[in-house]
Amino acid sequence: MNPADQPRSLRIVVVNSGELHTDDASLAAQARRGAALRAGLLESGYDIVASLPPDVYLPERIAQLQPDLIIIDSESDARDVLEHIVIATREARRPIVLFTEDDRPGTMEAAVDAGVSAYIVAGLRAERVRPVLDVALARFRREQKLLGELADTRQQLVERKTLDRAKGLLMARYKLTEEEAYGRLRSMAMNKNLRLAEIAQRILDIEDLLG
Repeated sequence: MNPADQPRSLRIVVVNSGELHTDDASLAAQARRGAALRAGLLESGYDIVASLPPDVYLPERIAQLQPDLIIIDSESDARDVLEHIVIATREARRPIVLFTEDDRPGTMEAAVDAGVSAYIVAGLRAERVRPVLDVALARFRREQKLLGELADTRQQLVERKTLDRAKGLLMARYKLTEEEAYGRLRSMAMNKNLRLAEIAQRILDIEDLLG
C-alpha cells in the first residue's frame, strides 16, 4: 500500500448487540460476523480500542475512550442499542456505522434519528469494512460542515438583529441617522476592542437595566 493511502490511526469502539444465542447455528453466525469485522479492520490498518455491550454504562465508557468512530454489530433488532448510542453521543457526535441483518424500515428510521452515518444490511464482510468506514467518515464530515455553516448563519442573523436594535436605540435617543448610529457603535467597538455585535448587546443590556 502506498504511504499516502495508509489510513490514519482511528480509535474505533465496537458495540455488540448483546443478543443471547443458545443454538449452535446462531453462535456460529455471530462468531463469523465478529471475525469478519476484525479481519476487515486489521486489513485496513485499523484497530479496535474496545468492544462494549449496550448497557447503561456505555455513555460513560465512550466518554472515557473518546473514539473517533463507533461500529454497531447487531444481528437483529438494533433499537435498544441505538437508544444507548443516542445518549452516549449526545454531547459529542461521532460517525456511527451499523452492521445488521435487520432491514425493517422502522429500525432504519431509528438509526437515522440516532445519527448513524452508514446502515449496512447483510454486508458484514471483511473486504467491505474499509469502504463502508470511508463513506461513513466522509458523510459525517460533510454533515458536520453543513451543521456548522447553518449554526454560523443563524448566529449571523441573531447578531444582525442585535445590531439593528442597538442602532435603533441610539437613533431614537440621540436623534442620529442610521449611518451616524452605526459609526458610533463602530467607534465604541474599536475603543473597547470588541466586536460590533458584542458592543451592541452591551448597549441593549444597559438599556434593559436602566429601564
